[in-house]
Amino acid sequence: MKKIILSFAALMLFAGSAMAEKYIMVTHTQGTDPFWPVVEKGGRDAAEALGVEFEYRFAASGDMADMAKLIESAVATNPDGLVVSLPDPAALGNAIRAAADAGIPVVTINSGLESSKDVGAIMHVGQPERLAGEKAGERAMAEGVTNGLCLNQEAFNTALVDRCTGYFDAMGKELNMIDVSNDVAQIKTRTAAALQADPSIDALLAIGPHVCEAAAEAVDEIGAEIHLACFDMTPGVINLIKDGKASFTIDQQQRLQGYMPIVVLHLYNTNAGMLPGSNIPSGPGFVDASNAAAVEAQAGVNR
Repeated sequence: MKKIILSFAALMLFAGSAMAEKYIMVTHTQGTDPFWPVVEKGGRDAAEALGVEFEYRFAASGDMADMAKLIESAVATNPDGLVVSLPDPAALGNAIRAAADAGIPVVTINSGLESSKDVGAIMHVGQPERLAGEKAGERAMAEGVTNGLCLNQEAFNTALVDRCTGYFDAMGKELNMIDVSNDVAQIKTRTAAALQADPSIDALLAIGPHVCEAAAEAVDEIGAEIHLACFDMTPGVINLIKDGKASFTIDQQQRLQGYMPIVVLHLYNTNAGMLPGSNIPSGPGFVDASNAAAVEAQAGVNR
């Protein structure tokens, strides 16, 4: 009798796992940006809370064609939903549309807000990037910036270009942006070279946390007086703010970008297409000397 009960319990466990919803997240990280593990953690936390399956994939090459293939392979497994970052709608749009055409609901995250609906996604979770750049530019100008430079680690990423564009739009200036790559050593070298080539530059906008830390090293190395503003949080970025080496960072609460899409997709699938009434903005917000200590423990963990 005991064997029968155990066999029945095992059968029920197998049946339950077979029926569990499965969600796949595909993002554009190369595995070098400390931002993305927090997004992944958010997805896993939500999946655990809801009792659903979760899988995270990214193209280590950073190539958009490789990312599109990952989306296509995810679609082939027929998951209950996809969560996809959208840095390059032209390169990724067809793969995402194919998912939507196959009846797989897609939530875009982080980048691609303006193109989310066009590629067939049901909604987007992330901060309005141009607005975030504008807020950074307004504050930089109020803090005395006259000639800034934006450091872009992913020149293909429309969201990052929007940050840089918004920054200079807010100051009424032409876009001044360089490609620094995602390699920390190159970021430092290219930043230092740009500052040495144009001594009139008095501000840097580093649109990634690792870019911020490398840029701060470049500034120290050449001994320049530079207003440094950043995006996203790591312990290193928080320390730069506390030490007075960075004025502020823009917090887009990236754990929400991993967590909320899983909740949205679960509700969509189990409640007859239930959806929030609009996209979910996860930011922007400022972290500066006034609140850095309060959020320090969250840096690199949940934000």
